[in-house]
Amino acid sequence: MLIKKAPDIASSEITPERLYVRRREFLRAAGIGVAAVATGVVGGRRPAEAGQTGQDLAITTKMVTTGDEKVTPFDDITTYNNYYEFGTGKDDPARNAGNFKPKPWSVKVGGECAKPGEYTLEDILRPHPIEERVYRMRCVEAWSMVIPWAGFPLGDLLKRFEPNGNAKFVEFETVMRPAEMPGQRRQILPWPYREGLRMDEAMHPLAIMAVGLYGKTLPNQNGAPMRLIVPWKYGFKGVKSIVTINFVREQPLNTWQQMDSNEYGFYSNVNPSVDHPRWSQASERRIGEFFKRPTQMFNGYADQVASLYDGMDLRRNF
Repeated sequence: MLIKKAPDIASSEITPERLYVRRREFLRAAGIGVAAVATGVVGGRRPAEAGQTGQDLAITTKMVTTGDEKVTPFDDITTYNNYYEFGTGKDDPARNAGNFKPKPWSVKVGGECAKPGEYTLEDILRPHPIEERVYRMRCVEAWSMVIPWAGFPLGDLLKRFEPNGNAKFVEFETVMRPAEMPGQRRQILPWPYREGLRMDEAMHPLAIMAVGLYGKTLPNQNGAPMRLIVPWKYGFKGVKSIVTINFVREQPLNTWQQMDSNEYGFYSNVNPSVDHPRWSQASERRIGEFFKRPTQMFNGYADQVASLYDGMDLRRNF
């Protein structure tokens, strides 16, 4: 969940965050549907609905891990996105994801594990009770949301493939479908999108594989049918529409680090004391609010995850 000016992205395509948020707040105050206007639809069918499967999920457990903060409305979550495979504008994913087909789906698992292979989505979901977890989600460019994700612990999934002692990291890859994902027809990023975690990060109970939000299956523009959620890291670590999981010995090169390693590191932990070269990370604006709030270390999850980084220089390992 971030914005990046690549060489072939015209500056006119990128709305400054401060102007976009002020516009949204003006529309809200004026009583106009923000999600509708932001996507160019004031009446009739919203583009967000093009990505909806609408299937209810059987939620077994509900968990609030945000101090009971107000949850971001569904319309905002599904119409204000960073998903460059569908375009660089915040409303591009909702407008352009309607032709994406999240079913049938399979995931290739390989590398340092005892049970490599190709697994269908049904194979992956079958043994896992679906939980609802309300998480803060923080974007590098200083905006945030509170989202009720539905999914299951990532570690529970990875254990099924029996990673061996050589597996120090796990790497994820997004599907490559230019015919269905118009952003992939341009070299905005080096496709396909890749992300990675250290094994202890991946096994942490806060990290989940999400398959839904607001009790329903994931909309296309939010990463259908399955995506990574690591709530103490910036949102771009949450690789979407996952088709590959590899257990590897060496730290993988994630896409944004490959794009610009001076701006985006491998760890990407939320750290208010480490500024992005082009903006401060010390504060954030929650979507739907006018005033900014101080950014919390590890996005407010320091009590749970700080021990993962004992002894590390979090300025150098950003």
